[in-house]
Amino acid sequence: MHCCCAPCAVKCAEELKKEGEDFSLFWYNPNIHPLLEYRARHEQFKEFCAKEGYQYFEKDEYGLREFVKGVAADIENRCAFCYKTRLEETAKFAKVHDFRAFTTTLLISPYQKRDLLIETGNNIAKEYGLIFLEKDFRPLFRQGQTAARERGYYMQKYCGCVFSEEVRYSQKNPITK
Repeated sequence: MHCCCAPCAVKCAEELKKEGEDFSLFWYNPNIHPLLEYRARHEQFKEFCAKEGYQYFEKDEYGLREFVKGVAADIENRCAFCYKTRLEETAKFAKVHDFRAFTTTLLISPYQKRDLLIETGNNIAKEYGLIFLEKDFRPLFRQGQTAARERGYYMQKYCGCVFSEEVRYSQKNPITK
């Protein structure tokens, strides 16, 4: 399971475990910026895995330049590049390590573009001969956030890229008006 952060992973991992799935967690998030934010989320993810006893793998790559190059021509549709980049790396890892399927903690967030995420995951799964688990973790979102806060996990304020940070804290965000 691709993991974007510890708070989103809490309930996703619990749900898969409850369902009897055999899974590992995978960290690959070159979209997270700035560097200090990336480090904070990555360290919290590793601490979460250690505390909760989850096996994890990682491709620790701070990808500011490549991410910006990938979205610069179409910043408004940056999520498509972001999803494809992270899910494709997860699928590659899954294929090499003989996993039959993959999913992502992004599926817990009511703020993600779910249809695009599922379409991207299914296209990549087909390409790699895998299954993309289209789990609807969204009903667990608030519980996951509460559980993460209770456990003292770092709680980020935006999706990850500098553009989502801008939207979160600018007048473009209806929540901040």
